[in-house]
Amino acid sequence: MFGMANDDSTNALEILKRDHDAVDKLFAEYEDVKDGADDSEKENLVGQICDALTVHAQIEETIFYPAARRALQEEESKDLLDEAAVEHQTLKDIIGRLEAAPAGDPLYDAGVKVLSEYVKHHVREEENELFPKVRSSDMDLQAIGQQLAERKEQLERRGSQARGSNSRGEKPSRAAGYSRASRNAH
Repeated sequence: MFGMANDDSTNALEILKRDHDAVDKLFAEYEDVKDGADDSEKENLVGQICDALTVHAQIEETIFYPAARRALQEEESKDLLDEAAVEHQTLKDIIGRLEAAPAGDPLYDAGVKVLSEYVKHHVREEENELFPKVRSSDMDLQAIGQQLAERKEQLERRGSQARGSNSRGEKPSRAAGYSRASRNAH
């Protein structure tokens, strides 16, 4: 835009929507290659999916959802946020199982499919029900978006450093810097 800042670049809802779109593309890529890919290719793609979802869940749980709770007063909105928190826990459970399973596991592809379907359901609810309520609230979407972007960058950097330090050929933890205890605390 010829040097002009794009207001959507730090809008909280646009940041979260871009994350949703990015992970949707990764799921589509997995679907396209799963039958012809070798196990390491599948594990790498699933690792990217799990990394993206883990970081996304953490920024939503620690920054976006609390801000939305403060901005939205009606009970229906609180119910949506409670449901989102429960859905995140289920997603984390599926991610944990995929991380522990080898790609050769007979249920691996099914696990990825279930994760994909569950994420799509969660995204639909957020984008069609929660986001419009937040958009019409007094939440400062730019300020929250800036916080989301900064925290996301920190988590992604920490995750890539943790994977880079794994020199024994072990399957890396997709939730680097985001322990099961801290996941369960949010």
